[in-house]
Amino acid sequence: MTESTDRGSSPFGSRRRGWALVLVPIAIAIGCSLAASAGIAAAPPPVGQPLVVITRDHAARTAPSAQARRIEIVDSRRPLTRTRTVLPVLGQATASNGGSWLRVRLPGRPNGHSGWISTSRTKRTVTPWQIAVDLSERRLTVYRGGRAKRHFRAVVGKPSTPTPRGTYFVEEALAISSSDTGGPFALATSARSNVYEEFEGGPGQIGIHGTDNLRGRPGTAVSHGCIRLRGQAITWMARRIGAGVPLVIRR
Repeated sequence: MTESTDRGSSPFGSRRRGWALVLVPIAIAIGCSLAASAGIAAAPPPVGQPLVVITRDHAARTAPSAQARRIEIVDSRRPLTRTRTVLPVLGQATASNGGSWLRVRLPGRPNGHSGWISTSRTKRTVTPWQIAVDLSERRLTVYRGGRAKRHFRAVVGKPSTPTPRGTYFVEEALAISSSDTGGPFALATSARSNVYEEFEGGPGQIGIHGTDNLRGRPGTAVSHGCIRLRGQAITWMARRIGAGVPLVIRR
């Protein structure tokens, strides 16, 4: 869950220092990407995004019913940090038997997919934060409560491996050692590469991360699809942005 104040405590919590010790392969494994989805027109960001925290593994289904086809199993914890899974809520429904269901955005492939999960063993919350990336301007904007708080120049994907357009969310936040690639922080997102089915042992996951030990200056298109920010910018975000925060990437 994200903080409800502008500054607040870090989404990394007390485990932040320990994560840096195990992230040698992680920054490399967050791969990068080709866009198959259509462009997204700019629109005023919402004041808040409803989220759900799942406290056990859930079956995501095609409809709000236990008899509907199962899409996938959603793990209750994220793979890199083992923190609780937090998903954006897109809708809700009550089944004929009285059961309560939520339509949620799901991580991973295919990009931008969604499904229905039972509200059993879940917790509802909300985030005021949203991230928008403009690929043509090579700029990332952070919103809070529907208002722009910061604009950052960004490195985006090169023509052969462009950053994917679409609507996604932050899966988890990671601290990265200064000696490793992509530090000092990374936000692992729900977007996946359509160029790389896997990248350095990872699932071709798109990350928003720093520029430590990487070439390319903000405002250029030279990455494998990931979004890179200067250290000061990603540090500012890492102190505020946590799991579930919506991410919109448009042309």
